[in-house]
Amino acid sequence: MAAAILARLPGRLRPVLGAGLPGRVSTRSTFNLRDENAKPNWLKVGLTLGTSVFLWAFLIHQHNEDVLEYKRRNGLE
Repeated sequence: MAAAILARLPGRLRPVLGAGLPGRVSTRSTFNLRDENAKPNWLKVGLTLGTSVFLWAFLIHQHNEDVLEYKRRNGLE
């Protein structure tokens, strides 16, 4: 619809008014920024996964200790 309105305008007004009308938005996809043949940085992948596993294990261990302490303080065990 905007293109039809711009087509009817005189030649001098088209660049002025056409700049403010919404058109096709061009964006870069973040998934295509790297080369398809690029190899992952396995050191970073390993460190990230290792850290995640460590933190989850620590969290579960700490939770279990807290539950035991709660039961001990309240005489439930």
